[in-house]
Amino acid sequence: MTRIFVSGLEQEIGTPVNVVNRTGGNGVVGHSAISMARPDGYTLGVASSEFSYFRALGMSDISPDNFDILSRLATIPAGVTVRAGSPWRTVQDMLDAIKAGRKGQFTASGSGIGGSWHIALAGLLRAGGMSADTVRWVPSQGGAPAMQDVVAGGISLATCSPIEGKGLIDAGQARGMAVMGRSRLDILADLPTLTEQGIDWTFENWFALVAPRGLPEELHRRILEASARAQARPEVRSMLAQRGIVAMWETPEEADRFARDYATTAAELLRALGLAKA
Repeated sequence: MTRIFVSGLEQEIGTPVNVVNRTGGNGVVGHSAISMARPDGYTLGVASSEFSYFRALGMSDISPDNFDILSRLATIPAGVTVRAGSPWRTVQDMLDAIKAGRKGQFTASGSGIGGSWHIALAGLLRAGGMSADTVRWVPSQGGAPAMQDVVAGGISLATCSPIEGKGLIDAGQARGMAVMGRSRLDILADLPTLTEQGIDWTFENWFALVAPRGLPEELHRRILEASARAQARPEVRSMLAQRGIVAMWETPEEADRFARDYATTAAELLRALGLAKA
């Protein structure tokens, strides 16, 4: 997603942009590097939603306070996917079975413990009238390995993005039952939303364009304008849509407010899961 956006940004500013992956610490390393860089416009970052609740997990003091948040760039909705042979035909079938079973009888995966897809599951269970930890979470290195475990029968369901399971769904090895976004995905148009199924819960992972806190006003304006044009380029939006990524652009005020509201919701669910440290 970052590289697609950068391909448009390079066209707008007329200079190469180097994309650097900073892995480690479940995102803490990369976000720390952004927050501690000089606010001179030469270092920008694409922050993942986790930076808004590092404090709640006790992983780092990093929060939205450390960044100038320019806009969210994209959202990727969570989903509900099961193996093709599952007896569950709808999400309500699944919720009824979980409610009738014992705590921890069913398992789910899609990310590490406390990751976005874990929070997505916690909210879904709460919306279904259960405690957030009714289903046992099995940590994974991401949606793709989690989907392999679903197909193999090792876990009951995955709440990662259905895009991560599209190949297995298309091959008839997995069954997508819902997308947790506000609307259906163009490339999985037959997959209904939870709200269409009468379940009041939406969850979308998100990514924001950020800079170290304290960009000079004129520099902030120039970067913001160029970035908005880059994100609006037809080829950028098309490439994102082809991958099931929902492109977006908003004002810095809207983005900052959303990040803080999201942090509150995430912290509440993490407390319900017994994972919050603060």
